[in-house]
Amino acid sequence: MTFPSLIRILFVEDDLDIQAIARLALEAVGGFTVNICSNGIEALESVVAFAPDLILLDVMMPGMDGPSTLQALRQIPQTVQTPVIFMTAKVQNHEVALYKELSAVDVIAKPFDPMTLSATIRQIWENHYG
Repeated sequence: MTFPSLIRILFVEDDLDIQAIARLALEAVGGFTVNICSNGIEALESVVAFAPDLILLDVMMPGMDGPSTLQALRQIPQTVQTPVIFMTAKVQNHEVALYKELSAVDVIAKPFDPMTLSATIRQIWENHYG
């Protein structure tokens, strides 16, 4: 089966250290083009121009949290169908179920392994489109 291309990832994360590690993991290891936003408002302002294939979204952020950001993204015609993966330390079964009810395709637990992050995302992508 041929999968849609996964090249451009919008990463929404307020922690600067996690931003740096994820950028390195996704660009250097995974070969992705990454745009990082520090909060939900930045994501909403840049998402249409960046046109990501996938959005990685932190759950706990000051101001607009991940679930609120996802709801706002679903109101933008260009991102109604864009796959979203939550990245969070909150990964109990009921929490993961809630994120999926909100239309997230999957959840990646923090802390994540920078060396396997890109492979994990590619596997989720293939599972989503397979």
